[in-house]
Amino acid sequence: MPLGRIPQSSYYDARNRPGAALYRARQPYLVKNAVTGLFIIGFVAGVYSWTIRAIGQDDFSDVPMPDAPIQAGHAPHTTAGSRSAGPA
Repeated sequence: MPLGRIPQSSYYDARNRPGAALYRARQPYLVKNAVTGLFIIGFVAGVYSWTIRAIGQDDFSDVPMPDAPIQAGHAPHTTAGSRSAGPA
């Protein structure tokens, strides 16, 4: 082994591209991972659609609505010149 060269102990080549050994190592898990991913996506989609449908059926007609707030009158117009400057 030449000095300065670190041996490559990875599934990736010098350009960080996956090698054939990596594809062979992943092959037994490909179908199981795809089925698991589809199950998770289906479960999430089912929960989401059930939630949207359940919320859409809410009827708020039995909730009493408060009266509109009373509009307060406007404050009198004051300017900075009308204030007293304080004790002299």
